[in-house]
Amino acid sequence: MDKQKLIMLPGPTNVSERVMQAMLKPVINHRGDSFRELYKEVLEKTRQLFQTQGDVVVLSSSGTGGVEAAVWNLIRPGDTAVVPVFGEFSKRLAETVEMAGGEVVQVASEFGTAPTLEQLKAAMDKVGSFKAMFLVHNETSTGVAVPYLEEATKAAREHGAFAVIDAISSLGGYAIPVDRWGVDVCITGSQKCIAAPPGLALLSVSSRVSELLKGSPPKTRYFEILRYLEYGMKGETPFTPALPLYYALDEALEELIEEGLEKRVQRHDRMSTLIYDGLAGLGLGAVAEKSVRSKTVIASYYPKGIDDAKFRRSLSQEKGVVVAGGFGPFAGRVFRVGCMGQINEGYVKTTLGAVRDTLAALSS
Repeated sequence: MDKQKLIMLPGPTNVSERVMQAMLKPVINHRGDSFRELYKEVLEKTRQLFQTQGDVVVLSSSGTGGVEAAVWNLIRPGDTAVVPVFGEFSKRLAETVEMAGGEVVQVASEFGTAPTLEQLKAAMDKVGSFKAMFLVHNETSTGVAVPYLEEATKAAREHGAFAVIDAISSLGGYAIPVDRWGVDVCITGSQKCIAAPPGLALLSVSSRVSELLKGSPPKTRYFEILRYLEYGMKGETPFTPALPLYYALDEALEELIEEGLEKRVQRHDRMSTLIYDGLAGLGLGAVAEKSVRSKTVIASYYPKGIDDAKFRRSLSQEKGVVVAGGFGPFAGRVFRVGCMGQINEGYVKTTLGAVRDTLAALSS
């Protein structure tokens, strides 16, 4: 059996023993009372995470499944969507809208930056009428976080459009009060700041979306949101859920509630500052501009002459710390550190020390 390493990826991330143990509970009938009780608990705790009194959905899928659910439930052929594109995941989101038959108005910026709120509003004003805005909050590929979610949501709704936020790698490290801000769909994943194992996508769903779907059902069965809402009223899912993951999610959300969302957000803020400062002290520059730096994913350039594969392999094998490489235009040029979930001073100190020693060994 492999020795447990310190997982400092932008997801999946470290999971507590308590959450791991939850997955050992017996398999139960997903149409029985025991599951109904579990699922209702999960939904109520999920509402607390999203800060909503409205509907929530839990899908047995990765975060990408949650994004596809949002797109395919809202977009019909010929619909126009406004999509800021400033990294690989926002680029994929735009492509998904096109796959659903939508016409995409991209608001693009150089990777490592984000479009400004003014640029986004100008694009909305220019197109006039559009179906939805799909905004990636935290661009995992570059470590860029958009700082104007509330304002962007307000602007979209002023145009009569739906506001959809991909918060897969940020919710829990950031607070996103979807009811107060008027977000129509917010998406996150179990394996990021929630600190549960991978395999579940969580979505908040506004009443506006529910009303749309009643009169215009999407052409998807597995990801049909209204079907999940209807089954959820009786404490069930329409299709067989990933039972062990539901147990784990329930326990991870309980940990989050015990800590308090506000305190968890503050902890992510403190730990990300320590990581940025520590990497800067080693002479390493961040990919993201300072005004849009993420506090859950830190992307850092390598010093000249450091080989990406050798660095990450040595860091993992010799130091027991696992980080991610870059991809797209940043492949081989950067490494990415997750600052998520269980992140604490010990994790940060261990990671920074391992990075320092590994760079020194490879530079000698």
